[in-house]
Amino acid sequence: MGVMRFLVYPPESVLAWPEVFDGYLSAADGRVFPTEIEVTGNLLACRRSVSDSGRLHVAWPVEGYGRPVISTASLPEREEPYLLPLELARGKIAQLRDQISAWEVGGMTIPEAFQAPYQEASRKFREATALQDQPHRLAELCKQSLARAFEAADIAVKSYAGQRLAARRKRSPQPPAALGCSLGQYLPGSDLGLAFREPFAAAIVPVEWKHVASAAGDAHWDLADAQLEWALANRLFVSGGPLLDLSVDGMPAWLGSWGSDLPNLQSVVCDYVETAVGRYAGRIRHWNVCARANTGGAFGLSEENRLWLVARALEVVRQVDDEVQVMIRVDQPWGEYQGRGSHRLAPLQFVDALLRAGIGLSAVDLEIAIGFRQRGSAPRDLLELSRLLDLWSILGIPLYVTLACPSQPVAADAKATGGIEIEQGRWKREWSEAAQADWIDELIPVLMAKQSIVGIFWMHLSDGVQHEFPHAGLMRPEGTLKPALARFAEHRRSLVKTDSDPSIRSC
Repeated sequence: MGVMRFLVYPPESVLAWPEVFDGYLSAADGRVFPTEIEVTGNLLACRRSVSDSGRLHVAWPVEGYGRPVISTASLPEREEPYLLPLELARGKIAQLRDQISAWEVGGMTIPEAFQAPYQEASRKFREATALQDQPHRLAELCKQSLARAFEAADIAVKSYAGQRLAARRKRSPQPPAALGCSLGQYLPGSDLGLAFREPFAAAIVPVEWKHVASAAGDAHWDLADAQLEWALANRLFVSGGPLLDLSVDGMPAWLGSWGSDLPNLQSVVCDYVETAVGRYAGRIRHWNVCARANTGGAFGLSEENRLWLVARALEVVRQVDDEVQVMIRVDQPWGEYQGRGSHRLAPLQFVDALLRAGIGLSAVDLEIAIGFRQRGSAPRDLLELSRLLDLWSILGIPLYVTLACPSQPVAADAKATGGIEIEQGRWKREWSEAAQADWIDELIPVLMAKQSIVGIFWMHLSDGVQHEFPHAGLMRPEGTLKPALARFAEHRRSLVKTDSDPSIRSC
């Protein structure tokens, strides 16, 4: 068994570091190793089954940025422990340097504001490397280096997004990606039409099995029918699904007795998919067939069986209507769940296996939900987001992104059904309605700047009906609108404006 050791400074930081046990090691090519984390005093031991060089990914406090996940550079195993603050600073600076070089080659103009924090981050790091016999002083310098490196990364990514968007607007006045929102279990009234159409061009009608057929043989389509009629009346693009959700509590409860009988389970699943797609044939031309098959949990199905079940569902959709667009939703797209050792395939590999099967997968939907403990992704900075999207673009198919974050710091939400907790202290500041809106402000330009992104969806509209992620809606329970909805509208308006900035090139 391979072991990588790190000394944590200052030692007392271990006492307020619950996320340490979510850390994991990855190979230089991005493969995530099942990782066992042990903490003894201020010594962090990371155990895995191989002894290859690797990167440690772990949450770490960064002044002004909360406790995002940071990665070290690729390190060889050695007997002497590494100094964790030093290696995290080294990893971030190296990541930033490599990305800036790649963007410059692509034609990006590096903003002048980037240079000062980047140079200071590098200088503080160099000073720290000379003080390895003074770990407390080293930790303070690395703290300052990381804060400045994150500042530089923030400036660089926002400039990159601005330049890319300006170049794309010159080619087309239309937004490069459609903005949309899932209606969830909410039926909007006629009075919401304008408020919804202003920020969104698309409405997602879930048609999710566990809500349509909460009891065996008793399907209720009234809500989905009404949502579809509302969306069409408001001239919105309509996407259906996810029809299936293979997470622990995502399927109808009455299916529990079928879980160990895969052939019959597949038959029942395919019957529902065929019925749903057939019911809305000609009116819904875009289907999200399955969510969270990569992480799974439903009925204890293995990865192989989940792949087979999703493949069969996709085939059924194609048989019913071979002209529709079909996709699946992937949660935790960074793949951190692999660190727990219960998954063999990375999320990218899971989707690639479906593509290689030749069943006509049209696109993939990446679920990025932060601020939630049991289900979702740990916070990362914009540079990590940009790199993730570049990685997924190698599949060569369109990408959609479904977003969620909370608008309150406490998990008490009478309509939330998933038992999901809200994490505090992980993002830049405490969650609030203003913080939710600001998170949207940060992500939308980066997402829109990526050529592969064709749609950006919000997880659910209203907190006043049954939903999964607590306080993640764009409407309060009483029906009033949160500031986040207005932010979407502002971004949609800004994306159709022209830009005459002479510094823009073809980046």
